[in-house]
Amino acid sequence: MAFTNQFKSLAAVLKHYQIHYKEADFEIIKTATLNESVRQDIFFTLKEVAYDVSEAAICENLIYPVLKEAWKLYANIFAIWSHAALEYDDELTGIPDYLISKRSDLGKIIFDSPLLAVVEAKKDNFSAGWAQCALEMVAIQKINNDEQLGVYGLVSNGEIWEIATLKNQQFVFYNKRFVIEELDTLFNVLVSILESCKLQLIK
Repeated sequence: MAFTNQFKSLAAVLKHYQIHYKEADFEIIKTATLNESVRQDIFFTLKEVAYDVSEAAICENLIYPVLKEAWKLYANIFAIWSHAALEYDDELTGIPDYLISKRSDLGKIIFDSPLLAVVEAKKDNFSAGWAQCALEMVAIQKINNDEQLGVYGLVSNGEIWEIATLKNQQFVFYNKRFVIEELDTLFNVLVSILESCKLQLIK
């Protein structure tokens, strides 16, 4: 169930929820070395697999392998969820492609808060992707009940990744698009996002 029944653009979502928009440059604050086998598998996929036939194929073949590899570095702190329902109210209910949350002390099967990041796959329409992702970010912020806690949103077609944050009624869109052909940079962007999320939890 998608979040975008009535909002067709990011601007429409931000206007509805009275959220301010700005742009900024993304800063890589943490680096790590990508496992070589993962690198080879991604480049094999780009060359040999028809990964762009559907959003599900994009998720399975390109988004999840890179995201999972970054998450492994933080698996003791965060949980990663695939197609887990987000439910706040009738308007803010749906199923994002991936979510990052704090890992529950009760075990890996427990969906806990705060929720810290959401990833949305879009085959070709980034405008629709951001309308959906922004709604998911608003839902997460309301579920967390903490506007001071920054929430990351990512929209990707597998090849191109765009990033934003929502905090204190301000949506910050990062100007630079990251591409899977520059895999080391993309990986370190994801690592930096998770590092930022970790720093928020230990303040």
